[in-house]
Amino acid sequence: MIKPDFSQAIPADLGNCHFIGIGGSGMSGIARLLFQMGHKVSGSDVRTSPNVDALTAMGIEVSIGHAAANLGEANTVVVTSALWETNPELLEAKARGLPVLHRSALLAHLGSSGTLIAVAGAHGKTTSTGMVVTALSKLGADPSFVNGGVIQEYQSSSAFGSGEHFVIEADESDSSFLHYQTSVALITNVDPDHLDHFGSLEAFQDEFVKFATGASDFVAISVDDEGADAVLKKLSSTNVIGFGASESADVRLTRIDASGPRVSFSIAYEGELIKATLKIPGEHNAQNAAGAVAVLVGLGFDFGKSVAAVSEFGGTDRRFQLHGNRRGVSVYDDFAHHPTEVAAALRAAKASVGNGRIITVFQPHLFSRTRIFYQEFAEALKISDVAIVTSIYAAREDPEPGVTANLITDLDPEHKQLMLVPEWEDVPGVAASIAREGDFILTMGCGDIYKMVPALLEALEA
Repeated sequence: MIKPDFSQAIPADLGNCHFIGIGGSGMSGIARLLFQMGHKVSGSDVRTSPNVDALTAMGIEVSIGHAAANLGEANTVVVTSALWETNPELLEAKARGLPVLHRSALLAHLGSSGTLIAVAGAHGKTTSTGMVVTALSKLGADPSFVNGGVIQEYQSSSAFGSGEHFVIEADESDSSFLHYQTSVALITNVDPDHLDHFGSLEAFQDEFVKFATGASDFVAISVDDEGADAVLKKLSSTNVIGFGASESADVRLTRIDASGPRVSFSIAYEGELIKATLKIPGEHNAQNAAGAVAVLVGLGFDFGKSVAAVSEFGGTDRRFQLHGNRRGVSVYDDFAHHPTEVAAALRAAKASVGNGRIITVFQPHLFSRTRIFYQEFAEALKISDVAIVTSIYAAREDPEPGVTANLITDLDPEHKQLMLVPEWEDVPGVAASIAREGDFILTMGCGDIYKMVPALLEALEA
């Protein structure tokens, strides 16, 4: 795993930029941005993906598989944390003496020229970033942005705009968000995650304190989330805008109705109360919207126009995204991979399914996260009517003895709600055999579980 190195000088002229692992959500967004700025961009990844296909369609050359020859005439190499030091392209770049930039360092450099709005938190970052970007665009600000997921309205996770604002989804997992020249910090929540890196909840929270303290203009932060409240109490700055349902919130939510496919609520700021309805479901998205509005009013935009602009947000890919319907069964996909996210996504699905049932196909992500949170995952997945759990997606980690998906499913000894189906090819048939008209099948996880959607649709047809 590559750790960010912010001591590496950024070349005055990046020249030809080669991305090792270009298909990742963050990497693909930065690659697209540089290409739009006029740089020659190339890249490689271990497999093809929708991100890779989109970059190729733009004219970016992407090699499948890693080999030293892929560097070609690169002048600058960009890497991600999910890379091993033995990667042949990384070794070749070092042998040539090329500047090797971690994606976070390059993103910090790109965002340093304008008003940088950095969105951080254990959950809700991608949606909140999308809301801020959409609203700024509706308000005529034309921001640049790099998001962790495709904003459906723009069919892109990044763009180079003409305005002064640069909006980014800030990654806390390796502390790289501390190195941005942040003007505005939006903290959605501070629910414990990445404890394999931070070691303790207190250390995790302290990183968010540093992140908030580094914001030069103001901080927008949840006052409902317990972890965010702990961070808030450690802040000495008066330039804080709190949002949430608590009476102490500056941007306050009331009368949240998350009982249907669109969440509605009332939102108040400085004595003005407005009713709003989003295009997406879930109480958590009302919270995300309040955070986006807090950013906008903090920037000086009109409250009413800000609420209206945020309400135009149409969602991001892999966030309760509908992919098709076969014999009356709808198949959705969601990125949720932390117990809190899983619970929020499933509650939103429950509110939307009507009289149908929720059949979740969950792929645990990381051995460490499964070991730490397996009990919480089991509890969250029981919001489903049935949850099919697949084998763990290892990503950057080596297997841990005794850590398997059984840790989750064994908490339902009779397997009435939680069932283990470890073999990928068996899952679609099992899910299709359970489903009946009116049900939702929801693939869930941040690994490659989204690739199962076509097979699920085929199995339902069969």
